[in-house]
Amino acid sequence: MAETSGIERRIMVTVDEGDESMYALSWCLKNLAFQNDKDHLILLYVKPPRVVYSAFDGTGSFVVTRYLFSSDITATMERVSQQVAEGVLERAKGLCNNVENVEVKAESGDPRDVICQMVQKWGVDVLVMGSHGYGVIKRAFLGSVSNHCAQNVKCPVVIVKKPKSTAGEI
Repeated sequence: MAETSGIERRIMVTVDEGDESMYALSWCLKNLAFQNDKDHLILLYVKPPRVVYSAFDGTGSFVVTRYLFSSDITATMERVSQQVAEGVLERAKGLCNNVENVEVKAESGDPRDVICQMVQKWGVDVLVMGSHGYGVIKRAFLGSVSNHCAQNVKCPVVIVKKPKSTAGEI
């Protein structure tokens, strides 16, 4: 078997508010064992962009409208978004207590684009993502972040699906 003690691996796990991403992180910690002290784990949370509302006008043309908020409301929205990001990253980092090199990052934007950009920027060797398990119809409307990333990044992508709980489990 090949010696791995000198190889540095950069493993990125994307995390969000869902249990699926925390399950993917747990799976990563169990199955992509950190074989040496050079392995590096990056936990990435992407704050979604502000909501843009869209509609069709009476002529059938697509119109994009943005709601303008006062600076107080905008500042509050940003503060809450930052608190959510910090909470998610803190929860995720708590699962990594046996990993020596853990880095947490919070970025803003469309998760599909941001994840792909950060994988390239940070030279990630493996990307681990949770799957929300949406069906065909939901995926068609909402899109699949994991599918987009699997098609667009230049490193291996592991998509971890959380098993459905059985009767009697909480």
